[in-house]
Amino acid sequence: MKRILSLVVQLVVLAIIFVVILSVLSPFLPFIFQLLLLGLIIVLIWALFSPFESLGWWAGWSDRSAGQDTTVAVQQAERAGINHYVVYLSGIGALSGDFLYPEEIAFLDDISTRVPSAAIVKDVFPYAMNNKGLTGKGFFAWLWRLLKKLGLQGKNLMGVLVDIRNLFQVAVSADRRYGPIYNYGTAEVIRDGLLRQGYRIGSSIPVTLIGYSGGGQIALGAAAYLQPIIKAPLQIISLGGVMSDDPGIDRIKHLYHLHGTKDPVQKIGAIAYAGRWPLLTYSPWNQAKAEDKITMMAVGPVTHNDPGGYFEAKSKDSVPNYQAQIVETVVGLIKQRANLKLIEQTN
Repeated sequence: MKRILSLVVQLVVLAIIFVVILSVLSPFLPFIFQLLLLGLIIVLIWALFSPFESLGWWAGWSDRSAGQDTTVAVQQAERAGINHYVVYLSGIGALSGDFLYPEEIAFLDDISTRVPSAAIVKDVFPYAMNNKGLTGKGFFAWLWRLLKKLGLQGKNLMGVLVDIRNLFQVAVSADRRYGPIYNYGTAEVIRDGLLRQGYRIGSSIPVTLIGYSGGGQIALGAAAYLQPIIKAPLQIISLGGVMSDDPGIDRIKHLYHLHGTKDPVQKIGAIAYAGRWPLLTYSPWNQAKAEDKITMMAVGPVTHNDPGGYFEAKSKDSVPNYQAQIVETVVGLIKQRANLKLIEQTN
């Protein structure tokens, strides 16, 4: 409660400062620049309010995930011979756990076909601690539903608001003050997604988290709490992930960072977070690198978003399709972890 009150006081003071700055500068600026400055102030205030979602969840002001009977799901998974679980965490353009873009669905379906012994969890919304999508309940749910409709009609520029909102949640995940609360919540959400697919806690069945873009940081942050919950080998596959030097890296077996040579976005984490600078050898990231727990894998001249991104399924203008190569790499990493587990059980 003290942390929440402190944050409220800071927000009020900063809001007053912003209003004073705007009122002082407005007589000297053209109207268009006044609008731009006002928009910047709104975005900054929005960013400052981002931690309230996780703090409110921790204080019990929003719903937490309820228990569920997974007996049938566990029996079905055991009959199907499932020996690996894959959880997909989408990028900052995600609206809810029950909505993925067609290219993401095709990507995951391809993996599922190639690894039939793996269960794919693709209904996790990584940008809320209770798995409630933006289009569900909430004061601004009507706005997100409208943006979803507009986005489906091809007016993707409106989706920038969704990107900004979820980007701030990624920043909260990487924050050493509020991140532990947020990451604990997302670990619960991922655990519930595994349970829905028949995962049995204590079975030691390995789990792979695939994090695209901001989902890479969410996966890394959640790992600190997810691994002690499931008590099983955990690895992360990053697809152009923007990641900090999160302590969660201590809890995983390995991090594979797949990145395109034409993807400048994935470099942001290495620049923005000092713990990833080679100079700070004591950081969790650099300690993991020293232990060979991080593998950086270039996947060709791939961009961050389509066209030409990690999920681009068609070749255009004589440009090769790299998605097949990316799928092949991901499938190999999943099978490798599953085979290692079988060897451990045999020995």
